[in-house]
Amino acid sequence: RIGFFGSYARGDWGVGSDLDLLIIVADSGQPFELRPSGFNTLELPVPTDVLVYTQEEWQAMKPARRFFQELDREAVWVYKRNIKPQEAST
Repeated sequence: RIGFFGSYARGDWGVGSDLDLLIIVADSGQPFELRPSGFNTLELPVPTDVLVYTQEEWQAMKPARRFFQELDREAVWVYKRNIKPQEAST
């Protein structure tokens, strides 16, 4: 899934606002802090922060932390791919 959150999702962005992207992937062999480097955001017209979580991480953190509950509620999802259970585990 790909979505955005923060000021652009709320509609209160302004000069100097960055675009906060949220990407949920089926799986990743990379550490969390290196995952955004796989997404080229240099051609976007605004500064961009990218958060990339695996489906497993996202599901585990969502009920446990208020930040993730708010993020899930606020996120505007622009792309969703239905992942079959066997795809999510491979």
